Amino acid sequence: MVNTFHELCAESKKNIKECTVEDVLKMLNENEDFVLIDVREDNEFKKARIKGSKHIGRGIIERDIHLHIHNHDKKLVLYCGGGFRSALAAESLQKMGYTNVISMDGGWRRWNQLGGEIETSPEYFE
Repeated sequence: MVNTFHELCAESKKNIKECTVEDVLKMLNENEDFVLIDVREDNEFKKARIKGSKHIGRGIIERDIHLHIHNHDKKLVLYCGGGFRSALAAESLQKMGYTNVISMDGGWRRWNQLGGEIETSPEYFE
């Protein structure tokens, strides 16, 4: 039985593909064809995000994914703050028939540690 959020995430991670931030940086540098999806909350995305990412929050991704992604075989890389919410979302999308879904382990925090390119919204700076 799964009792905690972390246990639930650990179970999801057994059923999905994951990649590292370094993998995503390489894919971007090589102009690989994929969609980078930020599943964080609206306020997190509005403050700052990985450059070029699409926002479909974890709370609505199952409902709205079809509005943004029509090809169920398209390569999708999901990220969140640390790789947990994206793992849960990746598992959900797989159950919905999306065949090439990857969760970026380490998420936004690791991306920032490695100095990946970001976009910011000036209204969030004090």
